[in-house]
Amino acid sequence: MAVYQYKAKNLKGEEESGVMIADSPSQLAKQLREKGYFLISFQKSSTQKKGLKSLTSFFRKFVRIKLSEKLFFTRNLEVMIRTGVPLPQAFEILAQQVKSEKFKKALREIGENITKGNPLSESLALFPGIFPSIYRETLKVGEETGKIEDSLQILATQMEREYNLKSKVKAAMVYPVMVLSFTFMIGIFMMYFAVPKLKEAFEQLNVELPLTTRTILAFADFLTKKWPLALSLFLGLAVILLVFLKSKKTGRFKSTITLKIPIFSKLVRQTNSALALRTLSSLLKAGVPIVRSLQVASGALNNFYFRKSLKEAAKVVEKGKKLSFALQPYQDLYSPMVLQMIKVGEETGATGEVLTQLAEFYEQEVLTATQKISSVIEPLLIILIGSVVGFFAFSMFQPLFSIMGAI
Repeated sequence: MAVYQYKAKNLKGEEESGVMIADSPSQLAKQLREKGYFLISFQKSSTQKKGLKSLTSFFRKFVRIKLSEKLFFTRNLEVMIRTGVPLPQAFEILAQQVKSEKFKKALREIGENITKGNPLSESLALFPGIFPSIYRETLKVGEETGKIEDSLQILATQMEREYNLKSKVKAAMVYPVMVLSFTFMIGIFMMYFAVPKLKEAFEQLNVELPLTTRTILAFADFLTKKWPLALSLFLGLAVILLVFLKSKKTGRFKSTITLKIPIFSKLVRQTNSALALRTLSSLLKAGVPIVRSLQVASGALNNFYFRKSLKEAAKVVEKGKKLSFALQPYQDLYSPMVLQMIKVGEETGATGEVLTQLAEFYEQEVLTATQKISSVIEPLLIILIGSVVGFFAFSMFQPLFSIMGAI
């Protein structure tokens, strides 16, 4: 497949130019004839980079498209559609601008599928890992109403809010992760270089070592003398942890743990509430029916219990009940204020606007909570690191103190 820029005329002498994907110039001419046009001139676009395609395509499967890059694509696609750029051409232009090779390939295939006459929402369904159900459902409504650009604007706002929310939570975790990482590296350095020197000194002094000292020396021996095994065990544990965190089968267990950790449980509730309310309000504003909105919004959440609450609420609302009533059994997840505000929105016919206001409130609460957590984590880290250093120092110098006391 190749991208062609072409010029064509019909029997009335009207000229048309644009971009089309075809296997060859002859197929390009055939596709134009089917539309009632005759090819005048064409130029092949050589935009697709070549390289080690087999290798890159293998690793591409494991690469996730960043939310910031999808936000960039959505914003620019909205502008192009508003200015009248045809969809296939818009996708080709944006494919040249995005950085991810996986995203480039996906956009070109979607553009090709649209050229064949398939709707945008169906073409996006070819890549559910890149464009989730909320994206496709919102654009499907836009296609039905003839306002795709408005749907894209709603999606862009939703993604921007989600990106900002997740960025704030991640930013709060940067400091503790960096401190723990440096502490771990210093610990390994001490075990590999300092402890063996102390072990030699203890052997020359021929003294009886306490249990804590023997434990540290044995661990240092394991790291220095059997480092391939130690490295394999470390990498194995890292892989197991990664699989555990990514696996959907352990979703309920992970969700239970995160909702019970004293410091983080409130933040988890606020973050998931903000995401649920923002996603639901975006879908309702786009014109998606409330039952379908609840089903789609549940798929956008990671927490098992929040996801379950929206799925069950969808079943209740489908039977004719109101959303505020459907969420009543989940007061351990949603605060009474949320349920009361939704009820007011239903009575006034402004549920979408109320959900947006609630989402903005919780997003601000998440920002405040992350700042508080940062201030709490710092002294806890100091206590933790101080305890580890104190234990190490006591264990290594206790034998020396015993010898000095015996002299």
